[in-house]
Amino acid sequence: MTAYILAHDLGTSGDKATLYDREGRLRASAFQEYPTDYQSGGRVEQDAGEWWRAVCLTTRQLLQTGGVQSSEIACVVFSGHMQGVVAVDEQGMPLRRAIIWADHRAEDQAARLRERLGEEGFYRITGHRLSPTYSLPKIMWLRDHEPELYARTHRFMHSKEAMIARLTGRFATEPSDATGTGLYDLAAGGWSGAILDASGIDPRTLPPIVASTTVIGEVLPATAEATGLRAGTPVVIGGGDGACASVGAGSVAPGVGYAYIGSSSWMATATTQPLLDPGRRIVNFGHVIPGMVIPLGAMQAAGGAYRWTRDQLGAAEEAQAQAAGASVYELLNATAEASPPGADGLIFLPYLLGERAPRWNPRARGAFIGLTMQHTRAHMIRAVLEGVAFNLRAILTVLNDQGAGIESLRIIGGGSVGRFWRQIMADVFGIPLHRLTILEEATSMGAAVIGGVAVGVYPGFEMAQAMNPVADVISPDPSRRALYDESAAIFEASYAALIPVFERMVKP
Repeated sequence: MTAYILAHDLGTSGDKATLYDREGRLRASAFQEYPTDYQSGGRVEQDAGEWWRAVCLTTRQLLQTGGVQSSEIACVVFSGHMQGVVAVDEQGMPLRRAIIWADHRAEDQAARLRERLGEEGFYRITGHRLSPTYSLPKIMWLRDHEPELYARTHRFMHSKEAMIARLTGRFATEPSDATGTGLYDLAAGGWSGAILDASGIDPRTLPPIVASTTVIGEVLPATAEATGLRAGTPVVIGGGDGACASVGAGSVAPGVGYAYIGSSSWMATATTQPLLDPGRRIVNFGHVIPGMVIPLGAMQAAGGAYRWTRDQLGAAEEAQAQAAGASVYELLNATAEASPPGADGLIFLPYLLGERAPRWNPRARGAFIGLTMQHTRAHMIRAVLEGVAFNLRAILTVLNDQGAGIESLRIIGGGSVGRFWRQIMADVFGIPLHRLTILEEATSMGAAVIGGVAVGVYPGFEMAQAMNPVADVISPDPSRRALYDESAAIFEASYAALIPVFERMVKP
């Protein structure tokens, strides 16, 4: 009986694959890491061949560890990191390394679009602001700098869609990923003619747009052999990782807000209409649920900033963790607890990869501000955790100013495991945080719900809240409200004061 959903979430660090049964229970999970190439000039790339190897390996691992026969898989469904570019040929094979979401080399191309369309005009069409982090400027960069490759490209795709093309031979996208290109007309529900004209992109290089619950094709015999799947297994297109995380977090009805704390992080809610901010500090993605929108603000380095802290400041905790078989992050949290809230005035700007929301400044840089002889490693580690929370608070403020009405947050992602950081976030945000049961697998769980709805295994998207209930609630400590309000104000003033410095630091 075909009763299992196999979901892949192609994240920045690796592929998280999960297996869910008909009752929505997680049966098995597997993870395969792949490298990211950070280059000068804001270039960030991955090898799509590594994604495919990860998909094949994790699929075989799931079938083995889950004790499931390939004939029992009702469908395969995908989530993947968004706003990248994978150039593929007519067989779905990549023609070069993928340019991923964190890459911001295409500043000149974004500037040209700004001149032709205007920031406000672009935002009104797409629900997004003009930025080199989106797919469209990256496609323009490839056309400008690699014209022979551009001429040979059959389709420009996102991570999940490139894997689906490899698996099924079919080419398509869906609203959540389409809105991450910078080419999607949010009101019309299709590619924007005005933006295509302004960019000069050949519309034939863009895949058709289908609903997120579409069974886009079947596993081909050749790819069945590589993955261990049964040839003919249905493949559901799924959604971008942000949209799948929304489902996994149970944000499937208006007003339900959540935060994802991973390498990058975002804060989002679900609405029936876009929330268009006059300052264009937040963006709006298509939901995987028809007729709904995901207003969202994403930051570049949240868990990534903590990982940098681990690597540069956490040698002692790393050695202790290896000796004791403990979590290095829990040991870092314990060290940070030696610092009082507010880190004795130390502020950290977490802009190690530039920044998206609410700054939209690829030139922004990380900084410790206020260091004195009295500050210790404990202060610095705590300041990093608080700095990420301050930036997320700024996103929350914009969302609520535009009518989101978020009074509590559901929280998912690997960075939300530690209670200490969750308490910091609750105190900084001033609202309760609801930690869900499934954290790191929430995005692939969201994809699994899409797949289950698509093939009739699950009755509807409300299945997500039953599959991922609240595990605990952390309320803000009212005694810290005034301290964190003042620290947040200093954080904002510090960034504003350093903007001209960041401009001068950029190498020509």
